[in-house]
Amino acid sequence: MDVAHCNLDGNADAVEFCPHDSYHHVLAASTYTLQEGDRPSRAGSISLFNVGADLGCLDLLYRIETAGIFDIKWNPVGGSVSPLLAQADADGYLRIHGLECCSDEARGFSLREITDEKISSAMCLCLDWNPSATSITVGLSDGSVSIASIVESQLETQELWKAHDFEVWAASFDTHQPQLVYTGSDDCKFSCWDLRDGPSKLAFQNTKVHTMGVCCIVKNPNDPNTVLTGSYDEYLRVWDVRSISRPVNETSICLGGGVWRIKYHPFVSGLVLTACMHNGFSVVKINGDKAEVIETYSKHESLAYGADWHREKSFREGKRNTTLVATCSFYD
Repeated sequence: MDVAHCNLDGNADAVEFCPHDSYHHVLAASTYTLQEGDRPSRAGSISLFNVGADLGCLDLLYRIETAGIFDIKWNPVGGSVSPLLAQADADGYLRIHGLECCSDEARGFSLREITDEKISSAMCLCLDWNPSATSITVGLSDGSVSIASIVESQLETQELWKAHDFEVWAASFDTHQPQLVYTGSDDCKFSCWDLRDGPSKLAFQNTKVHTMGVCCIVKNPNDPNTVLTGSYDEYLRVWDVRSISRPVNETSICLGGGVWRIKYHPFVSGLVLTACMHNGFSVVKINGDKAEVIETYSKHESLAYGADWHREKSFREGKRNTTLVATCSFYD
């Protein structure tokens, strides 16, 4: 059931509910728009919304114009006392914004840029925070991966290495072993890097399973042995990484579209939300070596790119407890 919707000025590519207590109603959405012509440019924006699930409202609180954005993510709960939103953009910058309360009650919240770091002349395509919110990994359009540290509200590039042959669309920390970083690329390689041994130290690299580019990689927050990958080849794959040098592809399921985004449910074990590009959005239940689609949403008329779960445990809709989901698509 649709609760509310909003059209953004630009191509929407990411939506992220704030995970911090007292801010669960805050939703951030980002855009990327290529302006073609004699002087092509890549413009973007971040919009903050107040989401009222019970009232069915989606109120725009604040919007800032930026360079074209490929990815945004809030810092994890527990790492920092205040909500921070990281931005990976087309100008090669990693930027950190702080969520602030406004004196104007009608606006509610705003974003203030705290710090930024020029990572590369290439475009920053994806990012992920480590569990303690002290480092961010960034995937780049030239195949490189970067690690930036954030200390006393300042960003500094710590490592930068050539990890893949083509664009890196997925770069994520292992939440249980944050010395490990997983990466995926248009070169169809799924890789893991051990940061303790230098950035060029490969823990593993699988080159045979994904038949097209790897779009996203997510660690199971409740199971230290399970990692999910999504690919342009339309498959969601479940990996057992107990033997870190030789991960095992336990099961897979075809979702009918390139699997661009994967989000674990914040409370229900084994339930994941996926954005499947040309085939809308799916909720998949994973139980051991079995995976099944239990819900789909296809009312967007464009590329399904962004999706996230609301952090509130439930709200009442008639007599049912339901979970709120935010989605966005690129061209509509």
